[in-house]
Amino acid sequence: MKKGRITIKDIAKNLNISASTVSRALNNNPDISPETRKLVQDYANEHKYKPNSLALSLRNNHSNIIGVIVPELANHFFSSVLSGMETIAEDHDYHVIVCQSSEEYTKEIRNVQTLIEARVCGMLISQSKTTIKYDHFKELIDNNIPVVFFDRICTGIDSGKVVVDDYSGTLHAVDYMIQTGCKHIAFFGAPPHLEISKNRKNGYLDALRKHHFAIDEDLIRIADNKQLGYERAMELLQTEKRPDAFMAMNDYTASGILLAAKTLKLRVPEDVSICGFSNSNISQDTDPMLTTVDQHPQKVGEEAMNLILEKVKDPESTEKKNKIVKTSLVIRETTRPLPDHLKQA
Repeated sequence: MKKGRITIKDIAKNLNISASTVSRALNNNPDISPETRKLVQDYANEHKYKPNSLALSLRNNHSNIIGVIVPELANHFFSSVLSGMETIAEDHDYHVIVCQSSEEYTKEIRNVQTLIEARVCGMLISQSKTTIKYDHFKELIDNNIPVVFFDRICTGIDSGKVVVDDYSGTLHAVDYMIQTGCKHIAFFGAPPHLEISKNRKNGYLDALRKHHFAIDEDLIRIADNKQLGYERAMELLQTEKRPDAFMAMNDYTASGILLAAKTLKLRVPEDVSICGFSNSNISQDTDPMLTTVDQHPQKVGEEAMNLILEKVKDPESTEKKNKIVKTSLVIRETTRPLPDHLKQA
């Protein structure tokens, strides 16, 4: 027997029967005698035969493979989303192929082509922050490949979408900091063309309006990673209009803000309150631990996979379903406590 993965032709040669007989025996075809079926299946099990998924998809014009594109695999949010996706896929006997765009538009295009060539039956996509043209996504629609966007959605494509309630999550977090006495709250967001950045900024702005606070454009900056969070916070914290609170785009940005505050010998949360977004692992590794907004990424992954499987199993359906996953505020040590009169009994 040759080394490597055993094939149907190998089984046929070693049992001195035709490849078509082996194939039918492996699929329990009643036209094949019980004795031959047992002979073939026992041999296949003994030699650890595995069917070729790509060959099956070519023959049946359908695969049980869902393609997933994420901006960053090392990101806690996306790795948790993938965990939710794989749980649902496994329950339905589907497989997942994951590609990483690394926040690069050109690489995202290559990811799409790779998954098309792998003959996936559907795709789940969270677009990169540098994506501003959508021709590669339109190609999927034109080729009748079902698509569901999650988290970072593409508003220019008519498809199913699963999003976090970014607006409400940010509004509640900023509202909480205002109730604890904060009056000059900065917002550190992502590039403005991203829908999640727009929604989180709008939540921040509406929280200020709710309390009749003036909106200060100088307190609104683009900073969506630790280094930028540190640099922008160092700038603002040394101005006359020093913020007494920050609403960060994510926990990594929040950790950079925290580092800046500690570098300047400011007390957190007494002098500066900080709230992140995601409830990632880093939020509990900082000192003090970060208050943050939990996005419930496992739920995002489950909802996205359920939507794409619905579409794959019912390709004639024209319904474009959207799901919104609610957030929750996780209060830790980087924000002040509520005054006693505002605490719930």
